[in-house]
Amino acid sequence: MTGNTLIKAERAGVAFFQFAQLTAFSELSHQVFTRRGGSSPPPFNDLNVAFSVGDRPETVRDNRRQVAMAGDYRYMVYAHQVHGTDILVYTGSLPAAALSGTPRSGDALITDIPGLALVVQVADCQAILLYDPVRRVVANVHSGWRGSIENIAGKTVAAMQRQFGCRGRDMTAAIAPSLGPCCAEFIHYRDEIPEKFWKYKLNGNYFDFWRISQDQLVDAGLRLENIQAGEMCTRCRPDYFYSYRGEARHTGRFAAVIGMRADGVR
Repeated sequence: MTGNTLIKAERAGVAFFQFAQLTAFSELSHQVFTRRGGSSPPPFNDLNVAFSVGDRPETVRDNRRQVAMAGDYRYMVYAHQVHGTDILVYTGSLPAAALSGTPRSGDALITDIPGLALVVQVADCQAILLYDPVRRVVANVHSGWRGSIENIAGKTVAAMQRQFGCRGRDMTAAIAPSLGPCCAEFIHYRDEIPEKFWKYKLNGNYFDFWRISQDQLVDAGLRLENIQAGEMCTRCRPDYFYSYRGEARHTGRFAAVIGMRADGVR
């Protein structure tokens, strides 16, 4: 796994990060947006993209427009994230769900449709961006600690293989800024986390979920050198990111986005 080679950028007054490995693919677009640049009031300040946290709907809609503008996206699909393992697959033509704004329930999204951007909303959970440049398939995974122990990352890779004939060795993955091993404390880990994951426990009751995701991706067939981790802890960087733990559970969600470019569509 390669270390933190995040690239900071800004467009249309909105700040975001990108991964060096993913920027190497000219046909691909991706951003891990920060909380900077939106119009939400405290405690959601500023670029909250989630309707479910108590922010004003009209403000969230405006923030989502800001994200679309900054990423130069025309069509974006969000999911109703439930910390499960359901995987949403979009193929063929632009799906009605992307146009209607009505989200389907799921925690991973996959598409081979150029011009369709996949969005994950996070505040400590991981967004795992996946791309197969051979089959031209992208995925975006929402992986909290529950998703990690259910191996949603590996299940998403398997779905890409099953649905599109992807191969793990062709894929590139990026683990977005999220709760780091410095802050991922689980006091009741014996009741919450299966014993097979205890090898990832560090000093005290802290767990390295970045390493868990890395190992799950490798087990799914990805090459270690093709997995990049942002290695920025969201709880440690409230200047950039929302943190569910760091802000007493009352906070917004930032967006991680990935999609393939399409002339005339985006």
